[in-house]
Amino acid sequence: MAISIPETTINSSNGRRPIPLIGMGLGRSTTDITSENVKTAIIEAIKVGYRHFDTAAVYGTEQPLGEAIEEALRLGLIKSQTELFVTTKLWCTATEGHLVLPAIKQSLKNLRLEYVDLYLIHWPVTLKCKESKFPIPNEWVSTINIKQVWEAMENCQNLGLTKSIGVSNFHPQKLEQILSFAKIPPAVNQVEMNPVWQQKKLNEFCKKHDILLTGYSPLGAGGNSWGHNRVIESDVLQDIAKFRGKSVAQISLRWLYEQGVGFVVKSFNQERMKQNLEIFDWSLSEEELNKISQIPQQKHIYFGNIWWLSLIMI
Repeated sequence: MAISIPETTINSSNGRRPIPLIGMGLGRSTTDITSENVKTAIIEAIKVGYRHFDTAAVYGTEQPLGEAIEEALRLGLIKSQTELFVTTKLWCTATEGHLVLPAIKQSLKNLRLEYVDLYLIHWPVTLKCKESKFPIPNEWVSTINIKQVWEAMENCQNLGLTKSIGVSNFHPQKLEQILSFAKIPPAVNQVEMNPVWQQKKLNEFCKKHDILLTGYSPLGAGGNSWGHNRVIESDVLQDIAKFRGKSVAQISLRWLYEQGVGFVVKSFNQERMKQNLEIFDWSLSEEELNKISQIPQQKHIYFGNIWWLSLIMI
């Protein structure tokens, strides 16, 4: 039986629209994960209860997501696209005003969809190159013309190519810059967030401005070359998990849920997919929340040895 995932609402072209608070992240951490692996995992995730799928142009998973949606419709797992919430992102090589519309059209072609539910600016920088590689050379990185790019994002929403628009990896100063001229304010800001990088000030700012904060790497992305194991290895989280009879992952995800944010989890293992959703029929105590709030804080997301990302994150 599929697990029902709680929803909240965000600004969209049709007023407020529901968004599931938990999404399945579709970034590929290793080259041995094939498109067929991704497609199969998405089908299994739909069976378990996932309805929000988070991809990006740079992930290379838009196409298998589109194929999986078609397969889910054929199998009768869903009756229409409207039962799903699809997020994709504008990569930094296209963060120039004239490149935004062609970029979302290419993403829609990959996804085999007429629209996405949410389109995000992936990072607040521009990469002066035609293709992506990691680590990213410093000389490729330049300042984004955020007003020009945001106006192009608004155009995408006005054209019906996306229901909502937002950003990823933006700090309050960048958000304030957008809010100063935006005709359509950002609906979502997706950032690294977990018990060892709690984003308290950013969460307060986003709530004040009706922007849904969504956390990625809720478990630290330990299986990735750019991730870490500090969440899973946290003594505080391990002690709470042992006492509760839960996994450390479930404690971390429940903590995020209690912060009033959305989050995306990534696992292609069906049993872990299910476990990641089994967090709604219990809660953390005040004492446990207080212990988690005192965990030493350290952000981590970067690509290779390029630390320019630290200049644009909280």
